[in-house]
Amino acid sequence: WVEEEAPDVLCLQETKVGAGAVPPELRGCSQFPHQYWASAAQQPGYSGVGLLSRREPLAVTYGIGESPVQTSRVITAEFPSLYVVCAYVPNAGRGLVRLDYRQRWDSAFRSYLTSLDARKPLALCGDLNVAHSEIDLRNPSTNRRSAGFTPQEREGFGELLGAGFLDTFRHLYPTTPYAYTFWTYLGGARERNVGWRLDYFLLSRRLQGALCDSKIRHRVMGSDHCPISLYLAL
Repeated sequence: WVEEEAPDVLCLQETKVGAGAVPPELRGCSQFPHQYWASAAQQPGYSGVGLLSRREPLAVTYGIGESPVQTSRVITAEFPSLYVVCAYVPNAGRGLVRLDYRQRWDSAFRSYLTSLDARKPLALCGDLNVAHSEIDLRNPSTNRRSAGFTPQEREGFGELLGAGFLDTFRHLYPTTPYAYTFWTYLGGARERNVGWRLDYFLLSRRLQGALCDSKIRHRVMGSDHCPISLYLAL
């Protein structure tokens, strides 16, 4: 599927593999000669992310600066016209045991992104672990205290949009229902399309004119998430 899609930049989240254990068929993929991997130092593969590119970035950084929250979840690549940020946002956890941590993360991540945006526009690709609006999950009424749909997480996402970023899919398809990127493996959820939209491309608003399309590839199998694709004319 990746060969057919032929992206310029491929972002991966929740890789579950340390940089030294990346499968050789991916490590040796000639389509992406420039590859960057990150995961927790003490737990290789935990919360891991990868950014693969056809062209060599001007610079690559890891984490979100001096924030006290875990920073292995982010890779930022600088290109001539924009930053590309690959992120795997923490889950608030079963029983919302990590909701406070999640809120601290959201604040620190928003500060990091706005600092980047002050220098150059950006595209954020990631599993952001939040369904922003009721249209973004199949059963909103029964999930208001579930991780990913709490008022705090939804408000945090709204504050990120308010800081100057565009949810590209909802900008182009504001009323499209049943558009999800994640389905639990339980209960045949994917077959019944009982899902959540947790994966996003956000874009600096000043790049709105470059936005061509933002697609959810729901037919692509291989994970409990599906890929998403962003098309920009830069």
